[in-house]
Amino acid sequence: MGPEKKHKGWNEIKTNDSWAIFKIMGEFVNGFEKMSKIGPCVSIFGSARTKSEDNYYKLSTEVATAIVKAGYGVITGGGPGIMEAGNKGAHLAGGTSVGLNIELPFEQHNNPYIDSDKSIDFDYFFVRKVMFVKYSQGIVVMPGGFGTLDELFEAITLIQTHKIEKFPVILVGKTFWSGLLEWIKETLLEQFETISPKDLDLIHLVDTSDEVIDILDAFYKEYQLSPNF
Repeated sequence: MGPEKKHKGWNEIKTNDSWAIFKIMGEFVNGFEKMSKIGPCVSIFGSARTKSEDNYYKLSTEVATAIVKAGYGVITGGGPGIMEAGNKGAHLAGGTSVGLNIELPFEQHNNPYIDSDKSIDFDYFFVRKVMFVKYSQGIVVMPGGFGTLDELFEAITLIQTHKIEKFPVILVGKTFWSGLLEWIKETLLEQFETISPKDLDLIHLVDTSDEVIDILDAFYKEYQLSPNF
């Protein structure tokens, strides 16, 4: 390939990037308009690969139901697995059930438990993540993979750097999460000192739906707020 063809290809890439701005802007506008109407909600993150017979699927459904009974709606990534369980629990409890769907070549497809007017599709992960943190009063993180970890650390980083208001970050599943938290404490905090002791206060580790609700209630009681704020 000669330099002329290379130059032409690069210009085409830059042109496509410029036009993508309008698609990105459209996703933000659509997301902001719909999400601003949902009321207080808690986001539930977790693996798309979790099967319906898995204990964490069942626990996620239970947690979502408890969240609705506590006065909140539920936001998930809109797909299968833990996301489906979260929307299912909210739906069965008669609460707000929001799905922020991402277009992927595998794994992702809309689950049937999302409110018909509260399903939003995204092409861009970063736009979708803005919606999660901007419109959540807390996040509940079930076992998951790279996507779940990405969403978890994005939220923690934004809270740590005061880019968003503090809210509860709750990890569910001590067996799954304990190793990660030990590594964070021993390696990041104690050995390399790349985080501060108070940063660990941002994270709660629990095993039950009752503990999730206790943390949400305690946090918002401290700030003299209720789910109807």
